[in-house]
Amino acid sequence: MTSPHRRRKEALDRLSRIEGHVRGLRKMVEEDKGCPEILIQVAAVRAALNKVSQIVLEDHVETCMREAVKAEETEQYIAELKEALSKFF
Repeated sequence: MTSPHRRRKEALDRLSRIEGHVRGLRKMVEEDKGCPEILIQVAAVRAALNKVSQIVLEDHVETCMREAVKAEETEQYIAELKEALSKFF
């Protein structure tokens, strides 16, 4: 069962921005920028990735889990979510 992810474009747009940010971070390292400046940018990338994770999780609950309940496959989806979360944290 696949359901349309309502926030797919939002996640993709954010990932594109993160990709650019990581390229900039790489350039900073190549140019031997200061460590504090690099660490601040790493923290910004990490925060941006956390936001993408939040979007994906919310979308999963709002779409996939809703469909799982309708299809009476809740236990399977809960197990899959728990496995994903165990790797995430």
